[in-house]
Amino acid sequence: MKLIWIVLSLVLTSAVLLALPQPATASQIAQAAYFTPTPGPDGRIIYIVKSRDTCLSISLLTGVSLDNLRKLNNLNADCVIGLNQKLLIGLGGPAEVSPTPGPSPTPTPLLPTTTPFNGTGQLCVVLYNDVNGDAMRQDSEAAIVDGAISVSDIVGKVSLTGATSSSDTPTCFPKIPEGDYNVSVAVPQGYNATTVMNSSIHIQAGDQTTLEFGVQVSAKAAPPTAPGVTAGGSRSPIMGIVGGAILLIGVGLGLYFFFMRKGTEPG
Repeated sequence: MKLIWIVLSLVLTSAVLLALPQPATASQIAQAAYFTPTPGPDGRIIYIVKSRDTCLSISLLTGVSLDNLRKLNNLNADCVIGLNQKLLIGLGGPAEVSPTPGPSPTPTPLLPTTTPFNGTGQLCVVLYNDVNGDAMRQDSEAAIVDGAISVSDIVGKVSLTGATSSSDTPTCFPKIPEGDYNVSVAVPQGYNATTVMNSSIHIQAGDQTTLEFGVQVSAKAAPPTAPGVTAGGSRSPIMGIVGGAILLIGVGLGLYFFFMRKGTEPG
């Protein structure tokens, strides 16, 4: 029985203790959050004092030591601060200075572009009688006149014409702009070409270019033969007949006068 009373006593004691009100536990104080402000245009980081702030609480909140806080803000040893006071707690970098607009640069005038100078050259054309037909002019092969000359450049800006002349005065075209040209000569009537009658050349400034073209007298334009001789060297039949008739008439007249004279002499 004694054991039972001991157990019941313990149970009742535990129940009484549980029924008693428990002491309230202190709620956890929320830790203050502090975000470093963006430096101002002058690079300074400013903290504005709030209600119940102290130098110690600001030091713990911002991570700036008390000694630095006093030095940055010229505070005394008691570190007395006031509400809404601006405290310097650091420098975030050099001041952001907006560039002051200066005078606009004066544009340099463009220098005139030099116009390219092409220069000119001279072209002379000779048409000669290629007697031996070797397409090479000999000293004895004279020039032929009246060959039509045409000079034109490949871009169609220059077009010149003329005619060939004697060897003493070849046909020349002065002051031709340098460039690529096509030169051709028309064969005069009664001649056949012995060379190529057109040529492509490049006129260089300051140079004189002479082109020579050869022709021969055609068979159809052979010089006339002596009277009574054909082109092949044989005598014409008509001229032979006429010549024979004149000869017979002459012989007949001679005989007639001979017998007339003999009949009149005395017997």
